[in-house]
Amino acid sequence: MSSRYDGVADWYDTEFQPDALESEQWETLVRLLDKPSGELLDIGCGTGAYDVGLTALGWDVTGVDVSEDMLRRARAKGVSALQADATSLPFDDASFDAAISMFTHTDFDDFPAVLREIARVLKPAARFVYLGPHPCFVGPHSEFVAAEGAPVFHEGWYRQIGAYDEAPGRSGAGLRIRIGTSFHRPLAVFLQEFLDAGFQLERIEEPEQREYAYTIATRWRR
Repeated sequence: MSSRYDGVADWYDTEFQPDALESEQWETLVRLLDKPSGELLDIGCGTGAYDVGLTALGWDVTGVDVSEDMLRRARAKGVSALQADATSLPFDDASFDAAISMFTHTDFDDFPAVLREIARVLKPAARFVYLGPHPCFVGPHSEFVAAEGAPVFHEGWYRQIGAYDEAPGRSGAGLRIRIGTSFHRPLAVFLQEFLDAGFQLERIEEPEQREYAYTIATRWRR
């Protein structure tokens, strides 16, 4: 399996996400997950930065990612991780007590299919915590460099759903420039896809203490 993230794992781990367990995203994730209770699946685990902390808290973590390069870094940290397509997970129905996915919906070609697979492998009433780029303020329609100040919006882009390689919101030399194609879905579409997969929304937050949120955080129940 090939991945847009192959070849960037070392940079990603050391430059893009060096202090994942000291971030506000980590604090939000732990709070929304609540007390550790069994086996947890991390979809799109990347270099396993969050999985190290979750394991230390008491979760039995399994990470999956399509990029073998990213998994190399995860396994070096002691994370139990395997290469898999998130639209066809190699697990039985109702296998996991909880699931997380962090900053992945802009990477998946078919996010609804991924959500359906997550729902399939979760036990009834299991928790699913998702944190990702805020669809209102991050995407092809918005220049929001380093999530500082106010985003600059561009007409004609927010309602466009799907892949984009070039757009007014792509700038600088960050992650999106390095990996190429990104995917966008407006807020209502984003939330409806979880509901269509069979999840029930329990909580939604905009974690950062800034006027315009970079991150959206959600907790769902199977």
